[in-house]
Amino acid sequence: MENTGISEELVQDTIKELCSLLVESGDEQFIYDFLICLLTPPELKSIASRWLLVKDVEAGITQREIAKKYGMSLCKITRGSKELQKPDSAFRKMLEILKNK
Repeated sequence: MENTGISEELVQDTIKELCSLLVESGDEQFIYDFLICLLTPPELKSIASRWLLVKDVEAGITQREIAKKYGMSLCKITRGSKELQKPDSAFRKMLEILKNK
């Protein structure tokens, strides 16, 4: 994380605040518009690629294939894979939500 002078506690509190507001909005198009305003194109691409790699790991695609497909490091893919394997994985919960959609 870049050094912006913001404490880790403030970062966490702010992210929680944003999550609460996004849930409260309940409006998919508004959330999309908000993210487009908030994030730069490279940040949006990074978030999208991380979610794509989680879905690909879940689908059984090898880490090397994912790295080649999206031009990302094996380290990033390994991190996503490890997060997916945790018993209380938020990635797993999100994939279940997607599956039931």
